[in-house]
Amino acid sequence: MKKLTLLALVTAFALALPAAADPRLTAQDLDAMQIIPPPPEPGSPRATAELDELHAIAAKTDPAALERATRDANDQTGAFYASVLGPAFDLTRLPKTAKLLADVGASDDAVAKPAKDFFHRDRPYIVDPKLKTCTPVKPGPAATSYPSGHSTVGYSMGIVLAAVLPAKAQAILTRARQYAENRLVCGMHFRADIVAGEALGTAIALKLEQSPEFAAQMNAARAELAAVGI
Repeated sequence: MKKLTLLALVTAFALALPAAADPRLTAQDLDAMQIIPPPPEPGSPRATAELDELHAIAAKTDPAALERATRDANDQTGAFYASVLGPAFDLTRLPKTAKLLADVGASDDAVAKPAKDFFHRDRPYIVDPKLKTCTPVKPGPAATSYPSGHSTVGYSMGIVLAAVLPAKAQAILTRARQYAENRLVCGMHFRADIVAGEALGTAIALKLEQSPEFAAQMNAARAELAAVGI
């Protein structure tokens, strides 16, 4: 009896764990360097203007805005869309939707990382150490600013969710834009970084939606969300 009880507990725990993410795209499927232009040259007028913008944003950011940006910085699961979809959008209780978004995120990583390595743009706090960030940063070089990974994943997830829930598309996409803008509030990216992330995330989402297998995942998530009233 004890063995059966233990087995039941282990099985229940395993079922509660999130499914492993599967990248549906690779850098060979979607070459970021054919989609986004290079960032501004270091020291150029555009780069200087972007740095000035970050200082201006920091000067007017209040604690509440910084707290919101920090929460977004710590969430790349898509759970942040609950702010516009409501409390029923709880990914711990929506396994099909959580898997869908996890697969989007894995695809983002596969496509965006080679672009970060290729463009090799320094983070804002490297360019100007006086800039503060909303989350701790590792010491040493950080040439991973372009494109913004958060912006990429926010837009790719947002566009997929907008296709799953077309009646809520505008609210979802508005939240995607806010999520990207919060990378500026955090001091983690320049304007061009988030613009590139928005473009790349859009391309990733549209490419994924062409896959019949991914479309089936979207349909399953749509049914799951409808079942909880979303």
